[in-house]
Formats: sequence, structure tokens, C-alpha cells
Amino acid sequence: MSKIAVVGCTGAVGITMLELLENTEHEVVCMASARSADQILRLGQREYEIEEFSVAGCADCDIVFLCVSGQFSSKFGPTLAKFSTVIDNSSAFRYHDEIPLLVPPINGSSYRGESLIANPNCSSAIALMVLGPLHAEFGLDSLIISTYQAASGAGRPAMAELLEQTRLFDDYGTDNTSVNFPHNLAFNVIPQVDSFEDNLYTREEMKMVWEIRKVLRQPELAISATAVRVPSLRSHAESLCIRFKKRLPSLESIRKLLRESPGVEVIDDPKQQRYPMPVTSSYKHAVEVGRLRYNLIYGEFGLDLFVSGDQLLRGAALNAFEIMQLVTD
Repeated sequence: MSKIAVVGCTGAVGITMLELLENTEHEVVCMASARSADQILRLGQREYEIEEFSVAGCADCDIVFLCVSGQFSSKFGPTLAKFSTVIDNSSAFRYHDEIPLLVPPINGSSYRGESLIANPNCSSAIALMVLGPLHAEFGLDSLIISTYQAASGAGRPAMAELLEQTRLFDDYGTDNTSVNFPHNLAFNVIPQVDSFEDNLYTREEMKMVWEIRKVLRQPELAISATAVRVPSLRSHAESLCIRFKKRLPSLESIRKLLRESPGVEVIDDPKQQRYPMPVTSSYKHAVEVGRLRYNLIYGEFGLDLFVSGDQLLRGAALNAFEIMQLVTD
């Protein structure tokens, strides 16, 4: 049994992290800001008294999950890693060469005992569950990725805002204001997730480029991404257009490969209108994959497919939980 601290326990990812820890025997310490300290957090069969975050309070913990901002992680992560294994959910350390960026089913074997570990961006983690086994078998040559990202990616207040704005929606043009998004998300799609970079891609789009390359150990892999916020609540969806170095076998052989890949569920029966969707992938540990077809441009060297995965689980807390299992094995 390990002693585990969840820092940022009141946020969407922190709460999901606690839900995953509920049926384990680990001793769990909940930490948040001073305004949440001494409150009782009730989840399932457990009650937690929230402690105000402190380095000293984490010092005797085996694992520290940081479910906080990148600024907070940058400030405290290296110090906490002197005493504990720190699994950071922010973007603070993902692009540091010396810090592992792990998706355990894909590159867990690369872990070498480091005490500070980065958890990837949600869209990257979801895509990599499918890209990993395909790359291992056929070799990725290039990737075009479009994401359809849920409100949960912007946190609990954003989810609450979407529900409220959907309830109040009357017609377009009456209210385009938003606290958590660039525009009102209700019955809308917004082709902006995060801020724009100098190259006119958003930070979210570039995160996918950098992180997929790092996890797959393909620093020159050609990737282009477009990230779109859509009015789904919890699960992201993604369209992947992939060109491979090897000629592909039959689609059924590819389905078989993916069925045998950990953390992947093949839902691919178009005639029965069965394919991945947020409505079916929400609260699910596996990433759904379907709509498999040879790409019309690349022929049997190219594959188009569609995936959907729970942003709070596979995109964040579940991946961090699996990192913990890897570390404590």
C-alpha cells in the first residue's frame, strides 16, 4: 500500500483521479488551495478532508499527482520530486528531454525510474492508444489529425457553462458571450482550443505534434493538426488520416490488430450505424476506434479512421493512474 497525494483534488481531473483510487487500498491525501482546506469531499463510499497544499504535507507520500496548472507544477514539481514520484498532468514538463512523457500501453517500457513524470495532453493520449500499435506494425510516415474536443477539456466550470447555455439557448445571434470559451459553445463549434502560436496553429494543435513525436520517438514525423471545441460534455473525438511506410493488409487484419491492443475497443460496423461517439465512449476506459477505410489519396499505404475517448479518463486521470501502476509495480 502506498501513500498518495492528489493535489488539485477539487478539479475535474482531480475528482476523476480520486474515483479511480476509491477501490484501491492506498492511503489518499487530498490537497487543494487554502479556500478549499478543511472542507469534506464525498466521493462514492469515501470521505476526504481537504488539506491545504504544502510541500511538507507531500514529503512522506510515495506518489504525488499534480492535477493543477502548469505554472503551479513548474514551481513545485521539481521540489516534490526530491521526496516522491511526481506524476504531473499539466504541460509544464512534457517537452523537457530528460523527463519521460508516458502513455504506459505505448511507451511504458521506456521508463527508467525517473521521479518526475509528465502525463500527455488529452488529445495526444487518446490518439496514441491507436497510433502506437499501428506505428509498431506498419511505421507512420505522416499524420493529419482533426479533433472534436469536449467542454471537459476546459474544466468543471466550462462543463457547467455548456449545460447552462444549452438550457437557455433560443436562437443564434442572441448571445455569443462565454466565460470559459472564446464564444458561446451551445449548438456551436469553435475552431480554437488554447491560444494561437506565431505559425497560426493553436497551442493545443502544436501540443499534439510535439507529444506524438516524443512518445513514438519519431522527432521528424510529419504531423498537421486542427483542434475544434464542440458541444459534447466529456469525451473527445478525433479524425485521423495516416500515411504508412508499409503497404497495409486487409481492413479486417487491421481491426484484429486493434482489437488485440490494450485499451482499445473496435466499434466499426457502418451498416449497423456503429462507430465511435462521445455518447458511447464517455465513462469508458477504452478508446473507441472505427470508420476504418483506405485513404482515397494514399491507397493501401493510407488509412482513415475515427476515435473517441473520455477526456477525463484516458485523456488524463486514467493515464496517470496507469503511470502510477507502472512506477509501483
